[in-house]
Amino acid sequence: MVLPGLDATGTQQWAFTAAMQRHGIATTVIAYPVDRALGYDALADIVQAALPAEGEYVLLGESFSGPLALRIAAAHPARLRGLVLSTTFARSPWYAWRRLQSLLYWAPVRTLPMGALSWLLLGRWSTPALRDALAAALSRVHADVLRTRAVAALGVDVASCASALRVPTLCLHATDDRLLPTRCQRHVSALLPAQDTTWLAGPHLLLQARPEAAAATVAAFIDALS
Repeated sequence: MVLPGLDATGTQQWAFTAAMQRHGIATTVIAYPVDRALGYDALADIVQAALPAEGEYVLLGESFSGPLALRIAAAHPARLRGLVLSTTFARSPWYAWRRLQSLLYWAPVRTLPMGALSWLLLGRWSTPALRDALAAALSRVHADVLRTRAVAALGVDVASCASALRVPTLCLHATDDRLLPTRCQRHVSALLPAQDTTWLAGPHLLLQARPEAAAATVAAFIDALS
């Protein structure tokens, strides 16, 4: 079960889910509403309602959804076997700026140049196809929804949930992540009592830019659980 990044449409994870399928692992992406401005509390309710009623599963939280996945896993849902945290955080790397959250409600999310977003999120792995997929995903989500999620991410701190985890965890970090500081990635790894950490060459959108390598790492982690 994949909880996607900020756009949360689930459309950018197709290459990763296809790669997981080649490893014999069925993968479902839980998309969030594109027209409802919801914070982490409301999104947690949506995710919990979408979790499998039968069979065991692993939960993967990507970027924006990492704190959400960590919080849900700490509540010990039935049938959860493991947790994967991909290019994400437990405490916002911008937490000290949380008093500026209200300014984000005025952020011009529709006028951010794709060149800047590509540099920040894809780096040297940027391709026309990846840029088009990113632009298409963001265009589907209402501007107020993107702003609300950015506000939520700016002020989130679920570090205290780490000590409550009871399942093995994989931390998947990108060596060339221009959005998250290295200290932030190391922080989430250090928090977790039973975890593996893998650094892959790649940008913040690691599952999109390095789907085969990411899938191989996640598949090996899942195989080890068995």
